[in-house]
Amino acid sequence: MGSAMSIDAWNRDDPLGQALQFLRMSGVVYCCSEFTAPWGLALPPMPDCLMFHAVTSGRCWLHGLVGEAPRELERGDFALLPHGTGHVLSSSPDDPGTPLFDLEREQLSESFEVLRHGGGGRAMSTICGAVRFDDPAARLLLAALPALVLVPAAQSAGSEWFQPLLGLMAAEARQPRAGSEAVITRVADILVVQAVRSWMDTQPGAGEGAAARTGWLHALRDRQIGRAIVLMHRSPQQPWTLASLGAEVGLSRSAFASRFSALVGLPPLEYLTQWRMRVAQARLRERDEGLATLAARVGYQSEAAFSRAFKRVTGMTPGSLQRDTTPAAGWPAAAAS
Repeated sequence: MGSAMSIDAWNRDDPLGQALQFLRMSGVVYCCSEFTAPWGLALPPMPDCLMFHAVTSGRCWLHGLVGEAPRELERGDFALLPHGTGHVLSSSPDDPGTPLFDLEREQLSESFEVLRHGGGGRAMSTICGAVRFDDPAARLLLAALPALVLVPAAQSAGSEWFQPLLGLMAAEARQPRAGSEAVITRVADILVVQAVRSWMDTQPGAGEGAAARTGWLHALRDRQIGRAIVLMHRSPQQPWTLASLGAEVGLSRSAFASRFSALVGLPPLEYLTQWRMRVAQARLRERDEGLATLAARVGYQSEAAFSRAFKRVTGMTPGSLQRDTTPAAGWPAAAAS
């Protein structure tokens, strides 16, 4: 019992850690790429995905990101593109690249493939991934990140495990065997979380800059408001009020409402409604329950009240989302077309 209480206290005091727990990958596609100079690879936008590149040998340039200067990547670097923005990997910073889907790829399985491309010169290799995160908390977290999160090999050198994990991923990709996909997926999970943590560690603390003072990610850093966000995320079915949320985090009703709105940019109950609809959207795509059950799960006493709120927030009816086709495995259809 004592251990359970200590874990609960840890989670309560670490809302950012709570958010990171939601980074569980789904819809994963991996590509082990082997290039020889000169070469260029143009990745299309994949708005519903996070993309990453783990450089396992040699060097390359990452460019074509709006607002970002070209970056030279070397062995051991890990680049994260949380918004799935289109970009180019190439042997030189001005190569426009060949579109990904114009190149022949060897399909090893439904979610793992090998790409070989280039002119026969200097070699480099990388493991690329395009992954989805179905949990609405993960989507919120990724939306708060910049277009590019880069963990250089030099920056991760102090970690005893980051580079070995990259090495393990590279070894599994070079010589796939039973269980390789599972190993690569688990390792990628860890590397993505670590990349996000690494970026967070470089950001200014509370009150140290305009970017640090507002926004959902900074609100999670606030002990009281972060705790309130976690409560709403964990229990959207609860009949939360300003008074009950304020009492949970040790603030008066008015102080809580004011502080929450200032940090998050939305009043607490409006945030709660939007969160409930995010949860509902995610569950509707899974098609695992009726609307009445779902309505109760997100805090509505009637299916009609839930449907009205859903239409107001999302612009569509719950039934229309239920009828949508489930995204197929593999590369996103919009990107592959």
